[in-house]
Amino acid sequence: MNLPIAPPVAPMLAKPVKILPSQDGTFFYEPKWDGFRCIVFRDGDEVYLGSRNERPFTRYFPELVEAVRAELPDRVVVDGEIVIRGGQVLDFEALQQRIHPAASRVRLLAEQTPASFVAFDLLALGEESLMDAPFSARRERLESIFGGAGDAIRLTPVTTSEEQAAGWFETFEGAGLDGIVAKPGGLPYQPDKRVMLKVKHERSADVVVAGYRLHKSGPVVGSLLLGLYDTQGELRHVGVAAAFPMKRRSEMVEELAPYVSHDAHPWSAESLPGALSKWSASKDLSFVPMRPKLVIEVAYDHMEGHRFRHTAQFRRLRPDRAPESCTYEQLEHPVSYDLDDILAR
Repeated sequence: MNLPIAPPVAPMLAKPVKILPSQDGTFFYEPKWDGFRCIVFRDGDEVYLGSRNERPFTRYFPELVEAVRAELPDRVVVDGEIVIRGGQVLDFEALQQRIHPAASRVRLLAEQTPASFVAFDLLALGEESLMDAPFSARRERLESIFGGAGDAIRLTPVTTSEEQAAGWFETFEGAGLDGIVAKPGGLPYQPDKRVMLKVKHERSADVVVAGYRLHKSGPVVGSLLLGLYDTQGELRHVGVAAAFPMKRRSEMVEELAPYVSHDAHPWSAESLPGALSKWSASKDLSFVPMRPKLVIEVAYDHMEGHRFRHTAQFRRLRPDRAPESCTYEQLEHPVSYDLDDILAR
């Protein structure tokens, strides 16, 4: 490629904050898309889709390669998010399935669940690098290339109104978005630096601990396997809690020992908690099974289907709570919202 910026480029990142940053006259607010971060490079017919870890996505999304050729300028570098729609909401599980080693499977999924690209920053156009330009200027130039864009490459909405951003934070979640990103208007593009701000939803739930995985460093707890009971009384695996200090990981092995049991566990060895990771076939996800009697409170941001979308955060033990009372009914359900209404803004 003969572009002002050569791949790979690490994307600019955002650091989490608890509340929406107040408008000080500089912030641009955007919805936070729940997909795969991607920087698109196009030089004529040559297209490169760069991931957050700077490895190419190109082979996994052939339909996006064609869309970039059809809908973006001949020579351009655009930062954004790859997403897949499930009706009028985002479908992250379908997106994960696209990372598959078999080319035939990738082609089939490209037809069955085609991906879209939502653009939110412009790094280069023609012969010009925009990395040092302020975000306000990059956004203006980004908008200028979308006059004749098609349906697969879309432009994210943006606002400078704190009130409108707060409204988006509450309503857009119903379409599968998971927060708001605030970008200072004078910010140059800084690869791999957490110089933007993001606020995400945080909720709490009481969950059953049904096992744990060992940490890679040794015989200490790496993560707790969490469950909730469905309407049929079946304990469903909903995710994990992790990020404990190392001293606490050692203490937890002894604390959890009375609950460890290999008899009649609700999850079989073939179920998700013990399966190999689709991201790394060599990654060991086996677990130490526990009697489902321990209840803890965790914080989470949002659900993806029947599971926590991201790792939950341990808050406290709940010895006062019966495991059978930990059901999906306690979870908040955001009001549904139409993706088309977001992208039309």
